[in-house]
Amino acid sequence: MTLIPPAAMAALTAEQAEVLAPIEQYFLGHARDDAAHMRQAFLPSAHIEAMREGVFTSWPLDVYCERFKGVPAADEALRRRTVDWIDVAGLSACARVTLAHGAATFTDYFVLLKTADGWKIANKAFHSRQN
Repeated sequence: MTLIPPAAMAALTAEQAEVLAPIEQYFLGHARDDAAHMRQAFLPSAHIEAMREGVFTSWPLDVYCERFKGVPAADEALRRRTVDWIDVAGLSACARVTLAHGAATFTDYFVLLKTADGWKIANKAFHSRQN
């Protein structure tokens, strides 16, 4: 589910490769329209934030998960999700991913933390644009 070219995958450090685990859950959540994957990817305290039509929007994880109804998008086979980069410093990391979903492309920025349960997305900020 994580779309990283093999050469780029080989260049990842062990820690960067571990950070992919919650990102893969996030990608599966989108692909399957399944909040359970999102809950595995994020810390329970996470917020999803953006400027939407000029207005600051901040959803706690529970509100964000309400958006997922278990019905994958009709164009799911055409959608693309890629990991652009991952930066790790100790028990903290950040990553940027791009999601091409139909007429919109989303750029997501994640702040991640390494917890006793592994890496988790602590917060997400995103930008969307129409193609």
